[in-house]
Amino acid sequence: MSKRYFNVAGPCVPGKHYMLDPLRGIGGELMGLIDQGQYFVMHASRQSGKTTLLLELVDRINAAGDYYAVYCSLEAVEVFTDPDKGIPAVVERLRLALRDGGMPDGFAADSGGVGVTSLLRDSLTAYCKTLSKPLVILFDEADCLSNGTLITFLRQLRDGYVSCRGSAQFVHSLALVGMRNIRDYKARIRPDSATLGSSSPFNIVTEVFTLRNFTETEVAELYAQHTAETGQVFERQAVNYAFERTQGQPWLVNAVARECVEKLTNRDYAVPITQSMAEQAVHNIILARGTHVDSLLERLKESRVRKIIQPLIMGEEVADRGDDDYMFTKDLGLIRDDRDHTEPANPIYAELIFRALTQKAQESIKNAGEKYAPPKYIKDGKIDMDILMTGFQEYWRQNSEIWRKRYKEDIYEYDEAAAHLVMHAFLQRVVNGGGHVLREAAAGTQRVDIVVEYYGNKYPVELKILQSESSRSESLSQIRGYIDKVGADDGWLVIFDKDPGKSWDEKIFMKEETVEGKRVTVVGC
Repeated sequence: MSKRYFNVAGPCVPGKHYMLDPLRGIGGELMGLIDQGQYFVMHASRQSGKTTLLLELVDRINAAGDYYAVYCSLEAVEVFTDPDKGIPAVVERLRLALRDGGMPDGFAADSGGVGVTSLLRDSLTAYCKTLSKPLVILFDEADCLSNGTLITFLRQLRDGYVSCRGSAQFVHSLALVGMRNIRDYKARIRPDSATLGSSSPFNIVTEVFTLRNFTETEVAELYAQHTAETGQVFERQAVNYAFERTQGQPWLVNAVARECVEKLTNRDYAVPITQSMAEQAVHNIILARGTHVDSLLERLKESRVRKIIQPLIMGEEVADRGDDDYMFTKDLGLIRDDRDHTEPANPIYAELIFRALTQKAQESIKNAGEKYAPPKYIKDGKIDMDILMTGFQEYWRQNSEIWRKRYKEDIYEYDEAAAHLVMHAFLQRVVNGGGHVLREAAAGTQRVDIVVEYYGNKYPVELKILQSESSRSESLSQIRGYIDKVGADDGWLVIFDKDPGKSWDEKIFMKEETVEGKRVTVVGC
């Protein structure tokens, strides 16, 4: 039995966990910045390998012997909103980090009576003067600091940096590490109209790094470590599927492998990991909604995240990609840029976002009783999509205003996307226990593509907000292409008409058309 395993909790440890080189591709660049005495920012979404990288970097710096390097997490300081308590807490966290890291004694030894506006700077200045080598500090979870503590913290670092530049009397090199870019630190502290003056604490940062996900080759390399130790093979299709669904997000990559090895095969290393196992592992992860996942989904409630996610759900344009809210949502790891549009960071997150926002709708449809129960739409093991669409039209006509109100007041103000979300809930309710709903949401495409898979049969559906007759024609062409893409015979185009001047009798219709030899049912709602 292998002593190593796929880690899904905390930083990876060499010899204990399967892991790639944390500094792959950026180790030389980071050491170059440190040698130059630079202050820099590193950011990435939660559970993407930041802490593992920092601990490895500290070990390598100290092993080289040119500097003293220390890792210091500021997560515990988050509770202190007042700098009068926050800054002393930062100093205490740093003191413990230096002690636990085996650094020389003496930090903050004579800090009694020093005010909080200079406590950190004075403590670091005094300590650095006693050291035989320059000091490097990597501050993890720096973006956890509350606004008042954060600005005081950064001002003192800037003051020490400027006052002692070029000497060994202050921190030689420093990294601020967290989920957010330095740009978002600014956005949190003050509105754009305000100013921090000419001595802004942010202008000491010379570089900003974003940690990338694993490539498909790296996922294969990680999984191959397990094969080398145990003989258990990850079939190529399983590796490809794991990468496609996770897009290399480190926590998800490890979670899929762990689910396959420890649960689906019960550590029977003679059993190869197949694509069907990887598919089941992904499904289990989605249903389990662990702590990492829940912390991401909690962000959906934030107005600046909703501003980006709501149009994405509807296929509409989002804010300018340089917008702070857009970059913030991207930094959280919820979205990614793909050529000319924006989409969820990976298919697993897309599914989790839709499930989180449709859970109450699914429960409501379930509680409606037999009228909308799944058996009504199933015939001979297949979904009768025409009957299903008629059922949805009836449900939406009766409940649209209720759901718009609920999504406005109870479900994080996603009322603009209510029609799309209720449609997703309706489809999910039908296939639960017997199929899957695969979703392709991308902002800027003016459409949302769905394929319902049920016992080997595929039913492509496109959702569209009615813009004009020309957009309707374009949608017919798009759904025709989507039918070919998923390998189906028929398709369904659902058009939501938001014109308040039209009656429901005008909006509700179902019309069958033939587009290049394929049947497309146009469903008006």
